[in-house]
Amino acid sequence: MAVNTKILGVNIDASKKVLYSLQGIFGIGKSTAAKILSKVGVDPELRVKDIDDESFNKIRLEIENGDYVLEGDLRQKIYKDITRLKAIKCYRGYRHRVGLPVRGQNTRRNARTRKGRVKVAVGGLKKKLQKK
Repeated sequence: MAVNTKILGVNIDASKKVLYSLQGIFGIGKSTAAKILSKVGVDPELRVKDIDDESFNKIRLEIENGDYVLEGDLRQKIYKDITRLKAIKCYRGYRHRVGLPVRGQNTRRNARTRKGRVKVAVGGLKKKLQKK
């Protein structure tokens, strides 16, 4: 088992298979993890705890020295892209600014993740205001 299971400052879950454990790094999905493992020559079905230190170091070096935009750099790139859209005042930038879905989704009934909780007026509020 690899003593230090950190890659790019992210702890890799040793109990999972390598293919799924690498997906814990922001910017690595299933296909990228599979490419990395095939390039290094590690079986994706192995668990992280069953890999020897040499193979784990090969994986780490491939991720760190490969041509991948990951973790902090990727988060920064996404933030800059959204800021640029807001600055040029395009439609997508406006949707980001207002907090509505950006990619053309319907907002009449759904979109609760982007819009937040439903703000319902309290039923007795109008009556109380009218009496005063």
